[in-house]
Amino acid sequence: MNAVLRDMVRENRIQVSDLIYPVFVAEGQDIRNSVASMPGICQYSIDRLSEELDRVTDVGVPALLLFGIPKHKDEWGSGAYDDGGIVQQAIRFIKTNEKYKNLLVIADVCLCEYTSHGHCGLVKDGVILNDETLPLLAKTAVSYARAGADVIAPSDMMDKRVGAIRAALDENGFLYTPVMAYSAKFASAFYGPFRDAAHSAPGFGDRKTYQMDPANGREALREVEQDILEGADMIIAKPAACYMDVIKDIRSFCKLPIAAYNVSGEYSMVKAAAANGWIDEKKVVMEIMTGLKRAGADLVITYHALDVARWLKEAE
Repeated sequence: MNAVLRDMVRENRIQVSDLIYPVFVAEGQDIRNSVASMPGICQYSIDRLSEELDRVTDVGVPALLLFGIPKHKDEWGSGAYDDGGIVQQAIRFIKTNEKYKNLLVIADVCLCEYTSHGHCGLVKDGVILNDETLPLLAKTAVSYARAGADVIAPSDMMDKRVGAIRAALDENGFLYTPVMAYSAKFASAFYGPFRDAAHSAPGFGDRKTYQMDPANGREALREVEQDILEGADMIIAKPAACYMDVIKDIRSFCKLPIAAYNVSGEYSMVKAAAANGWIDEKKVVMEIMTGLKRAGADLVITYHALDVARWLKEAE
């Protein structure tokens, strides 16, 4: 078939406007720390954040997903809902800077980066306290919205947290701040490099009591349905590449926008294979992106975002 005709009848395309780029912001000064397990990814302090934001705006990626790395951690994750916290500082920096103010800022809501035990909720006697965690997640969401976040993205996987966050946002006047819920988030082995980047590995046990079993597809659909009922405006499926069947199943009934999170381990495997000359990085990444769109994703959260945007612009 003629190449022009193949392009004309292509069913799925990835566009720059589909991309969301995760950014790690660290508390402190003059920080630009490379993440060894994630080539090309760094942690930045606020005073050096422009280096990363310039790269984002130069290629036209429209949206960021912010993660914070605080200096201080405690049992209650108080840095997450501190109005002077690192993510709040980053949001204000972006939104008050003329050069970056049009970037869509999505604030990840979770306690794991801020708790001394590394879990996503409060802990007592080794047990994660679901209901007791909800007010703190809601408080964090409101603090991020107050700082200027455009979208709130709860990733903790506590039951009923979307409803608690939606109610808190509404009560505090943020009726039009949307919630992008990590609804189908699995207890995956693919998160390892992220935990290096975010300093968020659990201090004991694992997260299998609140994240989903990778063997359970139908459970993901129930989680999505519940989050929609509680007021979610968008849905995230995480990880992405090994869970395209889940994305496709969600798409079959969900009319909301779906974001596929192409996670750190997926990114690092591609980078490692490409560095060894075993694969063509560009072709493999673009095939993954296309596969996620084919499965039903509207948006893709990916550490490859800047490269993908550059490749797309080169192809214009």
